[in-house]
Amino acid sequence: MYKKSGGGHSIPVPFARPFIGKEEEDAVLRVLRSGWLTTASEALSFEDEFAACLNQTAGRPVKAAAVNSATSGLHLALEACGLRAGDVALVPSYTFASSAETALYLGAEVAFIDCAPDSFLLDIEQFEKTARRLSEGKTAYESGGPSGRARVVIPVHFGGLCCDMTAVNEIARRYGIRVIEDAAHAFPAYNKNGEPAGTLGDAGVFSFYATKTLTTAEGGMVVSADQELIKRVSLMRCHGIDRAVWNRYTSGGASWYYEVTEVGYKYNLPDILAAIGRVQLKRAGDLLAKRKFIASCYDTAFSDKDFCAIPPGSAGDSRHLYPLRLNPSLIRRVSRDECIVKLKELGIGVSVHFIPLHTMPYYKNRYKLKKGDFPQAEDAYNRVISLPVWPGMTQEQIDRVIESVFKLV
Repeated sequence: MYKKSGGGHSIPVPFARPFIGKEEEDAVLRVLRSGWLTTASEALSFEDEFAACLNQTAGRPVKAAAVNSATSGLHLALEACGLRAGDVALVPSYTFASSAETALYLGAEVAFIDCAPDSFLLDIEQFEKTARRLSEGKTAYESGGPSGRARVVIPVHFGGLCCDMTAVNEIARRYGIRVIEDAAHAFPAYNKNGEPAGTLGDAGVFSFYATKTLTTAEGGMVVSADQELIKRVSLMRCHGIDRAVWNRYTSGGASWYYEVTEVGYKYNLPDILAAIGRVQLKRAGDLLAKRKFIASCYDTAFSDKDFCAIPPGSAGDSRHLYPLRLNPSLIRRVSRDECIVKLKELGIGVSVHFIPLHTMPYYKNRYKLKKGDFPQAEDAYNRVISLPVWPGMTQEQIDRVIESVFKLV
């Protein structure tokens, strides 16, 4: 039924694979032949084009600043929002390490928030409760945790599904909290009003890692309607230098002189990567359609089955991930981890999103957290398997994933 490799086994279906074509190859060659590889006109054009794409439907115009990773972008956005020692960042436990560790870079503390029931997204009620406790001078949780001023919240648009940003923003305004959207999974994703993720808070941070919906291999983008915030991010991403200095080696009219006005970082995005991103941006609509088709095939196959629940979705979902939630009736017979092993034996690459941060040794020890503190995040972790969703998957590969899941059951 499927093409066999030399060893007699079916050729594996990888969990993720970038969709790279001749246009991306030509763009890289153009930069290589230009004689200039690091940040210059390609990165600047990528910023303008990315912002223009968002501004087609954004409720307010944003500007963009390209960086070398979403982690860098979160760090810079938090710094620009004034996060510092003595402050607390409110972060979902059900997310990747970057969402929390960047707050610690700045000497702040992290208070985790659980998922909402039957959801992978921030629990709005728990967010409000934690913000209120901190505003009253209490610890983040009744059992303890950090205390201090709640300075920022980082809602994570998990898998490309938008958080309820109306509710997040309302609570944040009430308690004087800045809102930084972790939109690493969310390009292009939209709320119910058709406004793009990343433009709904004080700042949004996108990822262009190799597995993301738009890739530059490594890279990210910070966007904001707050011009001062973007100016700060742009300053701090390149050593705190007071002006753009990339052209001092290539332009006869550019001055060699510059001044360091802040202790900044080395977070700029090189042209060779930005060139890939510009091509990917042009085909973003087609890439989204391909992911939506794959997810629709999974939805059709796994809806109303007694062994699983399909992920929540919406018309504006970027479909970056397809987290299939296994029901207890199946897990009692075979654990989630055993399911992963068996699917890999069948040649299906799968993953787990995410391992809750409160279970990680560092955070567990730092804040004296224990199993059961964030039950919805733990339940999602124990039951979820992320299936392959990447543009370029053939119908045969999609069918093979589906058939393998049924074979497992």
